[in-house]
Amino acid sequence: MSCSQLVRDRIDPLVNPGLLGTSHIHQIVGGNSFNTTMSPTGPSPANLSTCTTCTFTDDFSNYWTAIMYFQARNGSYKRVKQLGSLYHEQAREGGITIYYFPQFLNPQPRTIKAFAPGFRMRVGHPDRVQPVNESGHARADSNWKPTALYDGITYTCQENEGTRFSNLTNHFPDRPCPAGIITTLPFPSCWDGKNLDSPDHQSHVSFAEGGTVGYTKGGACPASHPVMIPQIMLEIRWDTTEFNDAELWPEDTTRQPFLWSFGDRLGYGHHGDYIFGWRGDTLQRTFDSLACSGDQICGMPTQTIPKANECVGERRVVEEADGWLQEMPGGVVGREW
Repeated sequence: MSCSQLVRDRIDPLVNPGLLGTSHIHQIVGGNSFNTTMSPTGPSPANLSTCTTCTFTDDFSNYWTAIMYFQARNGSYKRVKQLGSLYHEQAREGGITIYYFPQFLNPQPRTIKAFAPGFRMRVGHPDRVQPVNESGHARADSNWKPTALYDGITYTCQENEGTRFSNLTNHFPDRPCPAGIITTLPFPSCWDGKNLDSPDHQSHVSFAEGGTVGYTKGGACPASHPVMIPQIMLEIRWDTTEFNDAELWPEDTTRQPFLWSFGDRLGYGHHGDYIFGWRGDTLQRTFDSLACSGDQICGMPTQTIPKANECVGERRVVEEADGWLQEMPGGVVGREW
């Protein structure tokens, strides 16, 4: 589904609940009840929101990630604009294309338990400064697998609008990308069956055995996290073409000019957040209907992308985030190489 951008703001109810003005700016999509405090024991976003930027109208969940910036040779920063992904080009401010995958390809259909009210989770580690494979081994470790992508988070250097499944890295591309960069963030697909959250927002969930993108491998859930949940994947297309002139890139050709709004210029620290907010049992009924699991609609009520674009959130931390800046919102500057 397409989810148009709700707002760009420096709030984070998952990591910094109640704080107005968190360390870095995010892009948020979903229900318009998104705010600084969203307690797991409080009312559901489905009960508080009056609209959603997603095309499935029963989804008032919130999804958010950091924002990509470009740093010029003179040290100034400029926000990288977003484009709607393929077939979702109309999404306001590009938004996020969101996938919900069933784990049914191999060896047989599996029972999926929809998220419980109050559920939330996070994928990725903003403090990550080196690649780590799916088993948690760092590059210097003898168990390191060069082809493994940590947490499944990838960057696609697009040769054209249709580029998918190639030119993949788990860090920023090291060359100008003719049609922009796509970032994908798959969330874990297994749950401990008890906790709606955990102190690190990750320990209560796990990836399935066999890899981070379990829907392609049919892996079972580990004993520690036996409940299979829908696997969410976020896809964001960043329009980096404005900065493809080699004269804009660092004179040091071993470095690239893009970075995240929290200062990560390598790309290993990319991360995403999710707070569940589907109305009633819509999501469970959908995953109970295997006959439509490959269908985009599955009988759920929908709205057009132009209608979703009408849902706009209030920006609470008003500051300059666009144009050429001497520092990114929140006073963030790029980390040392």
